[in-house]
Amino acid sequence: LSGKLAPELLGAIAVAAYSYMALVPLIQPPIMKALTTETERKIRMVQLRTVSKREKILFPVVLLMLVALLLPDAAPLLGMFCFGNLMRESGVVERLSDTVQNGLINIVTIFLGLSVGAKLVADKFLQPQTLGILLLGVIAFGIGTAAGVLMAKLMNLCSKNKINPLIGSAGVSAVPMAARVSNKVGLESDPQNFLLMHAMGPNVAGVIGSAIAAGVMLKYVLAM
Repeated sequence: LSGKLAPELLGAIAVAAYSYMALVPLIQPPIMKALTTETERKIRMVQLRTVSKREKILFPVVLLMLVALLLPDAAPLLGMFCFGNLMRESGVVERLSDTVQNGLINIVTIFLGLSVGAKLVADKFLQPQTLGILLLGVIAFGIGTAAGVLMAKLMNLCSKNKINPLIGSAGVSAVPMAARVSNKVGLESDPQNFLLMHAMGPNVAGVIGSAIAAGVMLKYVLAM
């Protein structure tokens, strides 16, 4: 998104984004504890249902088809997500799946760091607007965390099976760190309350939602 709308700010935005992912354990817990009670943090959720092999394979296929038809701008990003998920869940390309999960991801991470670093030219990065980007990012991350917790509390008003509001904070696109933080804060209140798998749902949904939101924004901004 920033590469098309403000390529000169790509380096600063990338650094800000990765900084927030690293700072999730510092940013989220105070917000989560401020918006929940001790009783709410101790809520134990029901066991997750077993997902069939067919569902696991259909999910990335259907998701990619819908995104490609409705939001072509977001298709390349979500396409990579769906392709990787399909390789893992299909079970017919184990060697390729293992390569992607281990060797290839490390190579891509190195080149991503190099490409972002190449964008960090001193005369453009060391500017007051960089601090503004960092500040806006912190505010957005805090709002996303708070909104997720409050939405989970709202759902509890009409839900038969209670939802631990802590998993709402995992609805940001910091995978899997946000889910781990939700689990950690839950364990502090109840050492036997394991929320990690429950939190991974909204965590992955946050990734998909962020990509779709970026696609919607790109579509309407470029059309103006």
